[in-house]
Amino acid sequence: MRIDYREEFPAGVRAMAELERAVRGSTLEPGLLELVRVRASQVNGCTHCLAMHNGDARARGERPTRLDTVAAWREAPYYTGRERAALAWCEALTELSRTGAPDEVYAAVEAEFSPAEIAALTFAIVAIAGWNRLAVGLRSDVMGLDGLDLPAGATAPAGASGSA
Repeated sequence: MRIDYREEFPAGVRAMAELERAVRGSTLEPGLLELVRVRASQVNGCTHCLAMHNGDARARGERPTRLDTVAAWREAPYYTGRERAALAWCEALTELSRTGAPDEVYAAVEAEFSPAEIAALTFAIVAIAGWNRLAVGLRSDVMGLDGLDLPAGATAPAGASGSA
């Protein structure tokens, strides 16, 4: 790690954790939230968050094929209309400078989610984007996650220390 942000700014970590608690307390399905977290982490190239949320999704019973294909959700037949709308919104907000959060993407979200759910979904995307930026920017150690290790013969990228 470049710095241990948990140690250096615990108030920020507590605030992020409180946001996560609020999102978990919403009516959004836990499985949908994990798909969103995985997709945002893919877009942001966050190894730490990908390893964590793929593991969390598997522990919740998510099917491997859905996790294996979430990067290609538009082409894959495994996602509901609600999940597709959430994934499109996730991508639009994650790549905000490029997309500008298009009206047609918002309209698809609006057709599938209540206003309260849209707010919760948007906060969930804000939260994972924040965690991604902490993990990638400050190089969170992916090897510190329980049960993860490098396969025989593999090495971490130079300067990455097994990190995001």
